[in-house]
Amino acid sequence: MDLNAVNSMNYEEFVDIFGNVVEKCPLITGAIWSKFPFSSVADLEASVYEFIDSLPSSGKEGILRCHPDLAGRELMSGTLTTESLNEQNQAGLTSLSQTEREALNVLNSQYKTKFGFPFVICAKMSDKSVIIEELRSRLQNNRDEELGIGIAEVKKICHLRLQDIFLKVIPTKL
Repeated sequence: MDLNAVNSMNYEEFVDIFGNVVEKCPLITGAIWSKFPFSSVADLEASVYEFIDSLPSSGKEGILRCHPDLAGRELMSGTLTTESLNEQNQAGLTSLSQTEREALNVLNSQYKTKFGFPFVICAKMSDKSVIIEELRSRLQNNRDEELGIGIAEVKKICHLRLQDIFLKVIPTKL
């Protein structure tokens, strides 16, 4: 995919291709379409980040709530997005032992109870042991810290998903 192709897309095409760069948030993609034309991939990415940063805390929490629990119900039921499945697989979360899965489920539950949104980490830049340790560690944070960290992780995920689109690794269609 090249920038000229992106800048020539209509709204529907743009949302179809980029609609999941922020997990299950095609409205973000739809909103940034109006910023056409993009001068670079970095410009497109910055537009996504600016939109996210402009949201009130409740909107940022909503973005985090769109993310699945790591190695959770959506993985077990086969309903993860293609991107999330690939990311969780790469981190080793699709091949956990029963003990690891149970520990992760308990930690995920504790995290959601404490913060009101799922634990988000860029799985593609981690592995299962790092993820479990980060989850334990981040449970010690306060809600505002976790909101900021979670959004920073969303941006890492978005960056890598945009790279995948432009390098034709995987589509991010919804």
